[in-house]
Amino acid sequence: MASKKYTMMLGLLGLISTAAFAQDTTSSSTMNNSMSKTGTSISAGTNADDSWIYDGTNRVRASQDAQQTSFLNHTSVYPAKPKSMWELGIGVGPSFLLGPIDPRFGYGASISLRKSLSHIFSIRAQYGASMNYGQDFQLRSIGEAALGTDPNGVATKYATANGGKYLANYKTFLQTASADLIADLNAISSYRGNEKTSWYVLAGYTFGWADVAENLLNSSGAAYDWSSLPTGSRKDIRNYADGQLHANQSNKILDTKGNNDFGRQYETAVDGNSRSNAIGSAPPVTRHGLDAGMGIAFKVSPRFNIGIEQKFTFFFGNSDMLVGLNNRVNQQTTLSSTQVRFNFNLGNSSKRVEPLNWVNPNNYLYNKVAEAPYLPDADGDGVTDQFDLEPNTPKGCAVDTHGRSLDTDGDGVPDCRDKQVLTPQSWFPVDADGVGTEPEPACCAALRDSLAHMQVAPSCSIANLPSVRFSKSSVKLDDAAQAALTSAAAQLNANPNCKVKLVGYGASNKRAQQLSWDRVNAVKNFLIEKQGISEGRIIFTYGYDGDANTVDLQSTTEEGPSTVPAPHPNLQKS
Repeated sequence: MASKKYTMMLGLLGLISTAAFAQDTTSSSTMNNSMSKTGTSISAGTNADDSWIYDGTNRVRASQDAQQTSFLNHTSVYPAKPKSMWELGIGVGPSFLLGPIDPRFGYGASISLRKSLSHIFSIRAQYGASMNYGQDFQLRSIGEAALGTDPNGVATKYATANGGKYLANYKTFLQTASADLIADLNAISSYRGNEKTSWYVLAGYTFGWADVAENLLNSSGAAYDWSSLPTGSRKDIRNYADGQLHANQSNKILDTKGNNDFGRQYETAVDGNSRSNAIGSAPPVTRHGLDAGMGIAFKVSPRFNIGIEQKFTFFFGNSDMLVGLNNRVNQQTTLSSTQVRFNFNLGNSSKRVEPLNWVNPNNYLYNKVAEAPYLPDADGDGVTDQFDLEPNTPKGCAVDTHGRSLDTDGDGVPDCRDKQVLTPQSWFPVDADGVGTEPEPACCAALRDSLAHMQVAPSCSIANLPSVRFSKSSVKLDDAAQAALTSAAAQLNANPNCKVKLVGYGASNKRAQQLSWDRVNAVKNFLIEKQGISEGRIIFTYGYDGDANTVDLQSTTEEGPSTVPAPHPNLQKS
């Protein structure tokens, strides 16, 4: 029986060498060739082994070809999920059963198959086998031993020996089948490519079945004499017990018939039928359990990684039979398994990417952004064509975030060709070089006005007209403003020779200039639409230095424009 168990465990280890020579040798050039078929160019410095670029549909399922094709044609914003490789894992390392009896060094091995569900979560099915040992440090009542039907009459033989006491020990060959959910803790990052080190945690379910045996009789089939067992420290008791675990020697008590398992003969098997839910008429003992653990793996190549994992299996119910005690002891037994793991990625790399838990999904986004064909800039102004609102900006002209030539003073001539970059609003309109017309000096204007008065001209008898105030940045006429304008309209209607000049203020910046225009326009519209004043009797001016919240009404007989285009339509409120 023991040789078969060892053969099984050694067979698991033998798979390591087989898998090491069975890997797909597809080179990264194959990936690059498959990408070149799509006509896609990758920016310099991109490493296909570290970037997860799978242009085309060769790495997605047939059912997702349409989605991937739409993505490559820019009619869908999301790529299809790629097919990923499976991971074959083989582990070896120490094993311990943590329970009411102190464990001794054991060993185990496992083989597993893991599949990624996403870049964080994956599932793993695993078979494990381990040989576990334990040696107590105190005498127990023979009634605590899991003797079952007791075919060797062990209980009877200990009835008088040692006062019915024995030194508990066990040898347990434990096999497990488990299904675990694994969560990778650092697969996704915005600051690196694919991870080289994978930290992960796991949780899941295990079903275990075990062959359990105890060393309770000496080579003559009689109970051991533990009457001289010391009562000191655990170390003293263990040292004494270890000294007794070699048979047929003058200073040793326990037998070594068969010379197996640390020189001990485990002749008393735990009978599975002593449990209500045992299977079979003899061992094994079966138990269910929950898994928890964590591990770290290091990528050696895109097809191989090596790691170390600590896993605990907490068996349900009265699991003390796994260490040779009957159910009356009623204590928990936990399997501790520490293993070095050798993991191999299975699959054709021309059709599948690495397991997704090794792939940073941000690589796809960043590499797509870096691909030149998707970010053309025909006029070279630094704003890609898909966002450029002025695709033919003259060379050398500074632009805003939308690719439009900067025009600081809003005169319609870009700064790169404007010979008067900050033309005052009162100097508009400007010529082709962006140079405005400077207004007459005040002295000249006064002289001209006096000369004009010397000529026969229509007279206006309106002495003064009201001003209209606006609140904050509003362009709405409140009740007071409307009443003032109604009064002004009555005066204008009574004096048909008079015109009204609307004077708006605000020249400090584009927003102030546009707000000045909006407020003059609101007054103009009210006089025309609500009071019936002819548009030809209104002179439209704005953008002067003064109180930006005020529009003055001035009676006049001079000529002037009744309509002026908005200086900055993108900031217009009315």
